[in-house]
Amino acid sequence: SHQSGDASPEVRWSGVPAACLELVLTCEDPDAPGGTFVHWALAGIPPERDGLGAGEERPRIAKGRNGFGENGYGGPQPPAGDPPHRYVFTLYALRRPSGLTSGFSADDLRAALKDNTVLATSTLIGTYAR
Repeated sequence: SHQSGDASPEVRWSGVPAACLELVLTCEDPDAPGGTFVHWALAGIPPERDGLGAGEERPRIAKGRNGFGENGYGGPQPPAGDPPHRYVFTLYALRRPSGLTSGFSADDLRAALKDNTVLATSTLIGTYAR
């Protein structure tokens, strides 16, 4: 969580399409009071990777700006007393490199995904409440 050190979770995947040239990973909270809140956005993940370890930082992976205004992971921080929030992790397999560099915004990411041919996606949803 955002209160306890903000170490990103371990995330694993398999079945990346052979034509994939880049992976993009996002984590968003669609239940946030102000609308969907970006907790994590990474671009430039090599397609041969099968995951990321907990707290893993890779200099060649571009870290997007999260809803806290920081580059990289920002853990869950739902308002106290709210029902559990959903945290949606989505992995995108891209046909072409996104061209995103560290500090990219959610709008930059949406534009890159729109302009890029997404070969496949995979989604995992977890919940958290305080």
